[in-house]
Amino acid sequence: MFGRLMPTEGKFFDLFNQHAELCVKGAKEMVALMTNFDDLEIRVHAIESIEKEADKVTHTAIDMLHKTFITPIDRDDIHQLITRMDDILDLLEDAAQTISLYDIKAITPEAKRLAELCLACAEKVKIAVGLLHNMDNSGKILDVCQEIDRLESDADHVMRAAMSKLFRDEPDVRTLIKLKAIYEILETVTDRCEDVANIIEGIIVENA
Repeated sequence: MFGRLMPTEGKFFDLFNQHAELCVKGAKEMVALMTNFDDLEIRVHAIESIEKEADKVTHTAIDMLHKTFITPIDRDDIHQLITRMDDILDLLEDAAQTISLYDIKAITPEAKRLAELCLACAEKVKIAVGLLHNMDNSGKILDVCQEIDRLESDADHVMRAAMSKLFRDEPDVRTLIKLKAIYEILETVTDRCEDVANIIEGIIVENA
């Protein structure tokens, strides 16, 4: 099916791949931020810049969608896929800005682990998106989507354990509120990655 597409139509997949690469780049910056607070503002600025770049890719894809008569996959799927991917970077930017604004001085191992799971999910999203141009890859794509689901479940477990520890052991209410917000944003990043996986699974079912 996809082998017969006109060149202009194939550009949607190029844009998906560009955005997925930026999601990975942003998630790597988040892990680096969590690893070394000495470069906090540099990392926050880097994530903000990556998010702005991804916004441009999203706008280009949506603009192309409005101008393209025949699309390689369902129009709504294209719109949902690129916007859900954009949500991933929006949330990473939100997490970075929240850490900066809340003036958090040290991060917990649980927050770092959630950031690592965000990166793992983003890397799997990149793989799945990179295979999407050819339905012969459907089996591999579905396997990667299952891995994203598993990583999201891992993030849920880390989140619950982190919250339990936080409410049990953290004596300072302000610190508790700040860390709770960070945990929630990072876990939601993995939720959005799972949303992307679900959209991709739907595309496979519709086009296989």
